[in-house]
Amino acid sequence: MTSHPRDTPQFYLTAPSPCPYLPGQEERKVFTHLVGRRARDLNEILTQGGFRRSQTIAYRPACETCRACVSVRVVVDEFEPSASQRRIVARNEDLVGTAEPNRPASEQYALFRRYLDARHGDGGMVDMTVLDYAMMIEDSHVDTHLVAYRRRGPDTAIHGRGIGEPVAFCLTDVLADGLSMVYSFYDPDAQTRSLGTFMILDHIRRARTLGLPYLYLGYWVEGSRKMDYKAKFRPQQRLMGQGWVRVP
Repeated sequence: MTSHPRDTPQFYLTAPSPCPYLPGQEERKVFTHLVGRRARDLNEILTQGGFRRSQTIAYRPACETCRACVSVRVVVDEFEPSASQRRIVARNEDLVGTAEPNRPASEQYALFRRYLDARHGDGGMVDMTVLDYAMMIEDSHVDTHLVAYRRRGPDTAIHGRGIGEPVAFCLTDVLADGLSMVYSFYDPDAQTRSLGTFMILDHIRRARTLGLPYLYLGYWVEGSRKMDYKAKFRPQQRLMGQGWVRVP
């Protein structure tokens, strides 16, 4: 029998299941575990190769008849917000995002629960319990944190933190070449704020401040209304058969 070191990645393939993005399609995923002393380096390599992280799993689509899922990353230094994006930033000037340790809390789960029920009531995550949520946030062997968005307070300029109830959260991985937005959720009643777009714009700013060239947004799926928004952040690069290709 051939043996493998504990930190040597082993890859597995899921069984076919209904695609959550394109009606009539089936999806399969190839995945591996991100554990052990090499988890951080492996996550870097796999993210650059189009994988996404979920807890201690790195996965990417491996569908037999479809290649619609395309990894995208924003070219941070060259990004210029559109007029509508600048209006969204101005609309949220009363918010401040604070990087916090990836520890679960009741206020997070309450907002997460409201977000799922309002926006993804028929999705695969709708049955997640508070324990499932806690695992999603803290079960990580890589460099990750939560960015919490709260309203500015009178002392925010001094301590750099917001006050009051949170309106949004983003679980974010820090990579050698960028930030990766793993999962974000927000107050579903604050529709006029466009918080999903605002968090992406804020993470572009954060990556630029850190001197990181890319912001990884996960998969863009042409023809899926759920994923259309990702195409609005340009210039971006898309991972094609020949590697990362720039989209101006």
